[in-house]
Amino acid sequence: MIDMPVAVSSSSRSEERLEFRRHVVRRSTGLAIRHVVLVLMAALTLFPVVLIISTALKTPQDVRTDPFGLFSSFSFENLRSAWTVGRFSSYLLDSLLLTVPSTIVVIVISTMAGYAFARLPFPGRTAIFYVVVLGLLVPFFTYMIPLYFQLRSMGLLDSLVGANLVLISTNLSFGTFFMRAFFSDLPEELEQAARIDGASESRIFAQVMMPLVSSGAAALAVFTFLSNWNNFLVPLLYLPSGKYRPLTAGLYNFTGGRSMDIGPLAAGTLITIVPIIVIFVVLQRQVTQGFMSGAVKG
Repeated sequence: MIDMPVAVSSSSRSEERLEFRRHVVRRSTGLAIRHVVLVLMAALTLFPVVLIISTALKTPQDVRTDPFGLFSSFSFENLRSAWTVGRFSSYLLDSLLLTVPSTIVVIVISTMAGYAFARLPFPGRTAIFYVVVLGLLVPFFTYMIPLYFQLRSMGLLDSLVGANLVLISTNLSFGTFFMRAFFSDLPEELEQAARIDGASESRIFAQVMMPLVSSGAAALAVFTFLSNWNNFLVPLLYLPSGKYRPLTAGLYNFTGGRSMDIGPLAAGTLITIVPIIVIFVVLQRQVTQGFMSGAVKG
């Protein structure tokens, strides 16, 4: 009778240890499955990029004989062909002339409009904001043909100004919506204190509010830059003569009716994606912080 509590206590401890081991096994199994899934997703995502890099740096002969062999040879001939024969040096300049001005204008207008919709009371503010956001719901494909004829009637077809206007208009709705979320979350005491000190509205916007939403503006700038840089349809449709041609449209030169120059095409693709990768790696923290803050605020 005296030993019974000891036996019961020992049995309960054994059950606790067994349950703990089961918990550890279940947790370890779950972690292992998640890691396997993440590794597979990373491999599927990175394989096309690795294949493009390998193909771009192969000799033309190896591209033809061993198209899926990774880094079986090393040569800059495909890159040289894309840069000189494929005119990717001039296409790079055209991409910058399309992407940089449109990105700057989108950031400037979006931050000002976002501030106005979030902080400045004026008649019809909510209704006008909903009209602006309506642009997010209208697909570009529904009005790209009427826009083509409108630009032609205005004399802006086949010009950098016209193409930039199209890129700006397609990004303004999202930019305004995105920046308004940041400005709406800022405390009103900041601008009230600035007004007491005699600051004008423009000074409050530029010196008080903008530094507080810099992460959001940086994220929007990177997102807009990448969107415009990767845009293929706008330059193809609104720059029809080929006088101005960005990198994305320049890749089309390496495709023919029955053949495709794989080596220079991969090299041109590599030239196109390198600036994107560099920008994202350099500004990764700002982009992640900006979008996470925007998601929480929104």
